[in-house]
Amino acid sequence: MRIIVAIDIIGGKCVRLTRGDFNSKKIYNENPLDFAIQLEENGISYLHLIDLDGAKNKKIENIKVLEKIASKTRLKIDFGGGLRTYDDILTVINAGARQITAGSIAVSDPVLFMGWLKKLGQEKVILGADCIDRKISTSGWLEKSDLDVIDFISDYRSKGVKYAVCTDIKRDGTLEGPSTELYKDILRSVNIKLIASGGISSIKDIEEVDKAGCEGVIIGKAIYEGKIKLNELGKLC
Repeated sequence: MRIIVAIDIIGGKCVRLTRGDFNSKKIYNENPLDFAIQLEENGISYLHLIDLDGAKNKKIENIKVLEKIASKTRLKIDFGGGLRTYDDILTVINAGARQITAGSIAVSDPVLFMGWLKKLGQEKVILGADCIDRKISTSGWLEKSDLDVIDFISDYRSKGVKYAVCTDIKRDGTLEGPSTELYKDILRSVNIKLIASGGISSIKDIEEVDKAGCEGVIIGKAIYEGKIKLNELGKLC
C-alpha cells in the first residue's frame, strides 16, 4: 500500500482544516518545502499536495509551492485544487506534478474530465470522491451534491478511471479513525485502486485500511500533531 503524506496549502503555508471548515484553519509550517524535505529524508516517496485556495476560488493559486517542492525533492506529487482547464493541467504537470486529483470537474463537467483522462491516461488522473454522509461534495467541500459516492466511483470506473481518492469529510482532520466500512463497501462494489483519506490517527489505522484493500492511504494531521512520527511512517514505505 502506498503511504502518501498530505500538504494542504493556504496562502503559501502548510495548514490543516477540521471537517473541511476553512474557519478551523491551523498553520503548521510557514514553509511547505521544509516539511517536504523532511518527508524525503525519512524515506517517504509520495506527496498529496492540495491548493485549498485554488479549490475555494476555482483557479490555481499556489503553483509556486508545487514548483519549489518538485525542483528541490524527488517526491512523487499528485496535485489538486483549482484545476478547471486542460491548460491548468499542463501548468501543474510542467511544474512537476506526476498525477492530478480532480473531483469538482468530474461532477460539474464530466465531458471535460473524460477529455483529461483520455489525453493524460489512467496513470496520471486520480478521481477525487470526497463525501459527507456518502454524498459527493466539491469546490473545497463547500458545495454538496446528491451523488452517491459508490455510484459516482463506479460510473467513472466503467469509463476507464483507475485511481480514486475518497475522503470522508466528517472524519478529515479529526483524528477519529478512518471510514473503513465505507472503503470496504466501495471495494465490494467497484474494482478500483482506492486511496483512503481522512481520520488517520495511528499506525494501527493505516494497517486497518491496508487490510480493507486500499491501494493507498493519505496521512496529514496525525503527523503534524505528533501522533505518527515520520521515521515510523518511513519504515512502512
